[in-house]
Amino acid sequence: MEKKKVEYTDYLNETIKVMNDCGLLLVSQDKNSKPNVMAIGWGTIGIIWGKPVFVVLVRLSRYTYGLIEQTGDFTVNVPSKEMADIVEYCGEVSGRNHDKFFEKGITAIPGKIVKSPIIKECPINYECKVVHKNDVLKKELTEEIKKGYYADDDYHRVYFGEILYVHGGK
Repeated sequence: MEKKKVEYTDYLNETIKVMNDCGLLLVSQDKNSKPNVMAIGWGTIGIIWGKPVFVVLVRLSRYTYGLIEQTGDFTVNVPSKEMADIVEYCGEVSGRNHDKFFEKGITAIPGKIVKSPIIKECPINYECKVVHKNDVLKKELTEEIKKGYYADDDYHRVYFGEILYVHGGK
């Protein structure tokens, strides 16, 4: 199936379902254009400031955090069901020590607009430019969330990425 430009809403339900079921693949790259991929299970899509926005959360301890800070963009890639093992692997190992693209046989290809590449094997890809970021504040969270998700004080930065281009195929 050849990729084509689609509306950000065309695959909204499928994207949310896959994120909840096995996770999505967030791609960024370093200053030398070496890509990195990590699994994400938290995020949302909506309209903010009159723009379509993909909101993703990245812990400050993650390798990806520094890459997004460098480039100011990222892509969100929706894997097929057959890629579940790749998503799991990308959530278990760090790009600091692993070339996950090479190790799992996935292909980074240039997107249309942002610097960070998309994943060829994923049927849906969102290209996003960071338009805002803020940090999750410990003092603003409920005790239940702090205990359940931040027991080690490793908080997230929340990136608001304007969706500039969506690749898909029907």
